Amino acid sequence: MLIRLIDGLNEIIGRVISTVAVLFAAIIIYDVVMRYAFHLPTRWAFDVSKQLYGFYFIMLGGYALRHKAHVRVDLLIERLSAGATRWLEVAGYLIFFFPFAWVFMTRSYEFALRSWMQGETTYGSVQLPVYPLKIAMALAAALLLLQGVAEFLKLILRKEAARVG
Repeated sequence: MLIRLIDGLNEIIGRVISTVAVLFAAIIIYDVVMRYAFHLPTRWAFDVSKQLYGFYFIMLGGYALRHKAHVRVDLLIERLSAGATRWLEVAGYLIFFFPFAWVFMTRSYEFALRSWMQGETTYGSVQLPVYPLKIAMALAAALLLLQGVAEFLKLILRKEAARVG
């Protein structure tokens, strides 16, 4: 049930966030048309599209992990048996993934909180707030950590199911 809940959460968030790509593409097209067809460049389009792309990219980490879209070292894994591969993945989660995800989540939370408290904005001609993107980074780290828990449980439970069956 917990696995389904986490998978479902990241699936819904991934599908909703993927629509942001359409939004930042529209902003880029708008800016290009305004700049080259009408010689009226926008002051805000580059910064807004850059922030939207950052939001889009970071928020899809849990979704990508759910769909096994992250980079893997298959050269090592493809030569191992299914059982050895499973144990290597379990060890990878325990040694690398969980510590990284925990540090990523706690540090990005502190980073976002500091940005929020300072009312941090971008520099330049248009001063956009930065803290929404930093808050999204902390949320994305939490979603990635949750999905890591789900993937780890899938590995453990699949091992136990294979032993019982």
